[in-house]
Amino acid sequence: MSDESGTKDIPAGSPSGGPRPEPIRFFGTSWVDHGNGYALRRAGAAAGSLAAAVASCLILRFAYEGLQIADTGSFVTVLVIAMFAICSALAFRNTWDSFGSRPDPDRQASLRGLLAIGFVGTLLAYFFRSLAEAPGEKLHREEYEAARREHQQRGARRTGNPSKKKRRR
Repeated sequence: MSDESGTKDIPAGSPSGGPRPEPIRFFGTSWVDHGNGYALRRAGAAAGSLAAAVASCLILRFAYEGLQIADTGSFVTVLVIAMFAICSALAFRNTWDSFGSRPDPDRQASLRGLLAIGFVGTLLAYFFRSLAEAPGEKLHREEYEAARREHQQRGARRTGNPSKKKRRR
């Protein structure tokens, strides 16, 4: 697998030749030609992520009601609400940006806790991206097309059998 693109090169002797597209979660490689139930998968991903976001908001509401019952005071309540709102906004932005470029693994590791708290933002980003395309499809398509162009250029330079080449004297 290439470090840059994530596409896999097929060995030279294989029947199809060239790079293979990288599968996307829930979509496999159906994003390449939009076949094999791609539209239905996209609708399912959008509906599933929206349903999960709504269910998550209901769970957060139960947590809020628990704070009200515990009578922790307005400061703690405002602090918890602000924490979830800010973390959700940051998680949304981080997830949305990761659909367009490969995220830095070290940065992702440092943001793991924030992204876990802001899970609603991640689900909403997935929902909104699913309305337009498979999440991450644009990035994968750019990488796949670049790998295909590079493979074609490499193949164009190597024509003929080098062992049959006439030698200059």
